[in-house]
Amino acid sequence: MHDNALNRLQHRHDFVVSNKQGERRTKLILVLTVFTMLVEIGAGIVFGSLALLADGWHMATHIAAFMITLFAYRYSRLHTHDNTFAFSAGKVGVLGGFASSIALGVVALVMLVESVARLFTPHVIQYNEAIYVALFGLLINVVCAFLVKNHVHIPVDTDDTDHSESDFEHAFDAEHEEDHNLRAVYLHILADALTSILAIIALVAGKYYGLSGLDPIMGIIGALVISRWAYGLIKETSPILLDENISVRYKAAIQETIEADADNRISDLHIWRVSPGYFAVMMSVVTHHPKQPDYYKALLTQFNLHGSKNHLAHITVEVNLCSDEDCLASDLSAHNASTLIDAGQA
Repeated sequence: MHDNALNRLQHRHDFVVSNKQGERRTKLILVLTVFTMLVEIGAGIVFGSLALLADGWHMATHIAAFMITLFAYRYSRLHTHDNTFAFSAGKVGVLGGFASSIALGVVALVMLVESVARLFTPHVIQYNEAIYVALFGLLINVVCAFLVKNHVHIPVDTDDTDHSESDFEHAFDAEHEEDHNLRAVYLHILADALTSILAIIALVAGKYYGLSGLDPIMGIIGALVISRWAYGLIKETSPILLDENISVRYKAAIQETIEADADNRISDLHIWRVSPGYFAVMMSVVTHHPKQPDYYKALLTQFNLHGSKNHLAHITVEVNLCSDEDCLASDLSAHNASTLIDAGQA
């Protein structure tokens, strides 16, 4: 009876960020990292090198983070149309990125504690072996970084329509969807590369210039930089997971757009991310002259940039007729004013 209307009015709930290329690259990086870890641990046992063993076991933390990433990709893919989730499994990738950022923070904390300890109790450093390990690790990290660098952002579908620049391009990520899950992998790789570079500098300075105290100092610097990266990713992912409202000025602009039409007033407005690049909107409109919900949704089309990209992807509008005494008195005043104008013109 109402099939056509129901099909037209039903919202889509598939907000999963699909990045198959990123998933494949992560699998390759995981294999390279496992191979590197086994080589370093094996060499450390054979040559009795603590540096090799320490770096090998350090790689295990990155392997754990990469496995979190792959799990999040697989879970999102398998539960894309799972009605268990109100807005699909679109936030699973964000959760994976958040978990990996916590792991990255733990790595930074361990580095910081170990470096501070070595400031007060210096260890004998096997410079040659340590330099070889750092160079080998850096080479692997450079290869891995190039594998994922261009896949952290997923380009959105665009059309040829000319869309003017606006402040909302930054709010709605008009150019790209951010794959926080893969970004966490990228930051783990950069963290390992930074550690290798700082270690090489410190080891060369210690071997040739006798600056053995530079090694723990470089470790502290590396830990602070990595902590900042981890904090940045936590700051990006946690608002999405906690359904944080969109920023005040963008929310105010949307409210002004609705209220600039007729005598509309918004009594309730909520805008939050349901996944990277997609927002849900719930608003309650009070007006003397109610219209269909589609009318109010059409007023928000300017916030959906790049034509084919529907950033305000799930809009729910409640329309309320203003029937209080003040509203009725206002209607009567408007009617009397209109009558007087018509009489004067006659």
